[in-house]
Amino acid sequence: MTAWLRTWQLGIKSLLLHPMRSMLTVLGIFIGVASVIWLMAIGEGISLKAQEQIESLGATNIIVRTDKPANPEMVSQGRGRAVPSFGLKREDYERITDPVSGIPTIVAHMPVREMRRTFAHGHREFEGRLVGTSPLYLELSHLKMDRGRFISDLDLRETLPHCVISSGIAEKLFPAEDPIGKTIRIQGNVNDPGFPYEVVGVTKPRGATAGIGGSMAGEDFTNDVYIPITTLWSRMRDLVMTRRAGTFEAELVELSQMTLQVASPDVVKETAEIIITMLDRTRKSGGDHEDYKVVIPLELLEQARTTRIMFNVFMGLIAAISLLVGGIGIMNIMLATVTERTREIGIRRALGAKQGDIIRQFLVETIALSVVGGAVGVLVGLSCRPVTIMAVNTVKTRMPEIIESLPEIVQDIQPVIVPLSIPLAFMIAVVIGVVFGLYPAYRAAMMDPIEALRHE
Repeated sequence: MTAWLRTWQLGIKSLLLHPMRSMLTVLGIFIGVASVIWLMAIGEGISLKAQEQIESLGATNIIVRTDKPANPEMVSQGRGRAVPSFGLKREDYERITDPVSGIPTIVAHMPVREMRRTFAHGHREFEGRLVGTSPLYLELSHLKMDRGRFISDLDLRETLPHCVISSGIAEKLFPAEDPIGKTIRIQGNVNDPGFPYEVVGVTKPRGATAGIGGSMAGEDFTNDVYIPITTLWSRMRDLVMTRRAGTFEAELVELSQMTLQVASPDVVKETAEIIITMLDRTRKSGGDHEDYKVVIPLELLEQARTTRIMFNVFMGLIAAISLLVGGIGIMNIMLATVTERTREIGIRRALGAKQGDIIRQFLVETIALSVVGGAVGVLVGLSCRPVTIMAVNTVKTRMPEIIESLPEIVQDIQPVIVPLSIPLAFMIAVVIGVVFGLYPAYRAAMMDPIEALRHE
């Protein structure tokens, strides 16, 4: 025990004789350890953010969305005019959700029709997204009410002209008054002044969702107006016309989306297969379901978790390269130290030091460098979250255009320290120090004492 204590004292004293060299060696290990913790924390933060977005869709939900095909079916609308018709039909929704002949595993369902419209109140106008839906939309879209109420079953049943507006629309159309009880006018098709709707509620702000897996586009809830879908169907036609660059464009769409909820995740995939089979039976394209997409959040969640593990391993391997470089730096410094201290080694051997004593002496020095570098690296690694958040906020303040150009998931990144990464990075640093210190220590121990004493 005394011998080991003495060895440690001599080792640390030797390192302190060359503080700059020792500090630069420690720097290599410190950067490697900090890189492992930082990169794995950033990867974990991004992965968890993606999983949160998928989980918000619901693990027991099946989302079927209208998707415009490359060659949609053309339907005559009179006067020799033909317009593209595609996507989900009301008949599809009714057939799937019918309590008698539909799919028995479905316990809740929600139709959605979305379109771009102009909303007006007095002299103020603003364009946003009109969403025709049912009361279930509030829960499944994770919206919260700020004032008033959401669409009710009575609104749906009686096709009442009621609407719920988002906080963004409320600020633009009612900047200085309470919108509850007021009316807004929602534009119909081109040259159609539209109908008045009474505002019965205002939703709280909700951040936009990013597109998920290429299967589902991102959604922005900032400028939405929600009305009963029965009211939309009765007041607005399925034929949507828009004016662009002096020309009219039209398309015939009945439903933008239907969200179907089952009782258990165990029957999600089975139910989705039945839905696809039922929809393909009514498609003239031979069952290739070109005009709709089925999104199964449960499958996306399983894929995201697998990707998360692979991503963390990949990030860890990249960071481990820094540790490897740091280990090479240790070996390089220790080899130079062996050459520099050749005469000292010869004197110690002449005074009775054994080869094991010499090996222990140099290993102690490399372990000390690795431990100090690893400890500093862990401390810096733990600062990942606050430093990253501060850096992102600084960039948002000084260069907002750069942040706005980034994906939503990157704008709100919050690193999450992976607990395993701390002991793992530290242990790897120590092991690398020992492994890369063995050769210099062995080389020093194998020196001929007589030749070492002759060294100048």
